[in-house]
Amino acid sequence: MEIQFTARKFRARDELKEHAVDAVKKLAKFYDGILSADIILSYERQTNSVKSAEINLHVHGSVLSARERSEDYYKSVDAAAEKLNAQLSRYKAKIRAKDKTTVRRMKAKE
Repeated sequence: MEIQFTARKFRARDELKEHAVDAVKKLAKFYDGILSADIILSYERQTNSVKSAEINLHVHGSVLSARERSEDYYKSVDAAAEKLNAQLSRYKAKIRAKDKTTVRRMKAKE
């Protein structure tokens, strides 16, 4: 899985970057069909700012996206990862409900 990290308007510390990348890598345990991921961190104002984390997962045929805002980047990343975990479970259930052989064909293409 390819992970692209972007920090808008600021330079992210290595600890923050590692935390965000690890949170996305944990999502691969729940679904192995994730092709790539985009992590975008930004803030609204210079002082007393609301920190925003957006994570986009590219899976077969669609893009799952979650955006979360809080007073801390770590909380925002964790909350967005939780949202994506729920989205992934719904996506997997939807695929399995449509056709059980679709999952097998997708894995065969990789």
